[in-house]
Amino acid sequence: EQKTIPENLPSPTDRYKLKYRQYEGDMKEKYKQYSQRIAEKKKDHLRCPEASIKVAGKEDTQLEGGHNDDLTALDEKALLQQCYTSKPYNMQHSIRKSEAEDVAAERRKQAVVEQVMVDQLSRAVISDPEQSTCADVYKEAHGLLEPGTAPMRFRKRTLHETQIRTKSGLTENMLSNKLRFDSRIISRNGRDACRELIGFFFACDRSLTVYEFRQFGKNRTNALPFIQKGVYQHQRGPKKGKAYDLSDFYIGANLTFRSIDHNLPESVKQSSVLTLRVISIDEAAMDFLKASSMEFKQEHSKQVVDDSKVFKKIQGILKETLSKRGVRVITGLGKYFRHVDKNRNGFLSQADFKEALKVFHLEIPEGDFESLWLILDDSKSDKVDYGEFTRAVFGEMNEYRKAFVRKAYMKLDFNKTGSVSMVDIRKCYCAKKHPLVLAG
Repeated sequence: EQKTIPENLPSPTDRYKLKYRQYEGDMKEKYKQYSQRIAEKKKDHLRCPEASIKVAGKEDTQLEGGHNDDLTALDEKALLQQCYTSKPYNMQHSIRKSEAEDVAAERRKQAVVEQVMVDQLSRAVISDPEQSTCADVYKEAHGLLEPGTAPMRFRKRTLHETQIRTKSGLTENMLSNKLRFDSRIISRNGRDACRELIGFFFACDRSLTVYEFRQFGKNRTNALPFIQKGVYQHQRGPKKGKAYDLSDFYIGANLTFRSIDHNLPESVKQSSVLTLRVISIDEAAMDFLKASSMEFKQEHSKQVVDDSKVFKKIQGILKETLSKRGVRVITGLGKYFRHVDKNRNGFLSQADFKEALKVFHLEIPEGDFESLWLILDDSKSDKVDYGEFTRAVFGEMNEYRKAFVRKAYMKLDFNKTGSVSMVDIRKCYCAKKHPLVLAG
């Protein structure tokens, strides 16, 4: 059978050229339609009829009136920001978004609570070393085991050979009497300061544990132990050496732990004492535990009251000076301390602090300064963390306000690196309410 080829069939090259021209024309038409759709969407989305943004290699920025001679760099920035930030959001949208964030935060806390209960209750009874009967332990210790019987550590234990009740057995009912609190690390390391820590104080044995909520990628989250469950003592302050009890948990309280006792990140271990600040507590659980606990005492010791009076007196002396000079004194002192701190460990001597106050013309009576130093230098090392010194002298925001600062910062530092670049800040900065922008 022979193949018949039509006489008017063009050569292969011409045919492919024709097809390519048709393809090229179709693509150009589709791209034109796509560009028009995108332009319409942008107009609807940005709602910025006053200006068209300058594009590299394209037309210059022009106002609707066509006058671009008087356009300054500030105007260009303002127009750019207005187009970035003039999204069609209304108050209801903001309220819904805020409520959704609150629900997500509550779900995170609930996930941590469930993880803690699972971790504390999942210790297998069958593998508990306390299951060995006293008779077996006595026989092994005195060499009375029958010939051919393996030692206890090699013997396979089955369920009917165990004592089901153990001394350290925790039940869900016992663990349910707990106080949940949120905390943060007092640290100059931004990454550590942003860690999301949720702690639990168990009333049954006065033990506590702290978990960290971690986000791995977009969809995977996990609650990991930060401080293992145990009974801990104060490492600093008037209660040093005493075990934690219910009265030690309130908003603004400091919890101190020895860094070497825990498996902590290296950046946290650089300081010998880890300090956690309680930023919120479960009020309902606290009220319940107060009512059920007969030993609860919220009375502060005389020393704590006296220390508070010293801080308030010094802050009152400097309040007027600071209100006149603004925040530059605090930022300037921070730079000065970092310059003087040659060892980069965050601690300075009494002489260094006196010299700093003298340089910045901050006058504190000698007696008050000595009282302040005795409070801060509780370890008698003649060295004090200059972050603690600054907070004691100038005071600090309450934890409620700091929660908003942290929330705003976490919006900027979404990767939790501990620092924010200027590029990221520009993306979130809105200039449309600035007086110069409002004035045109």
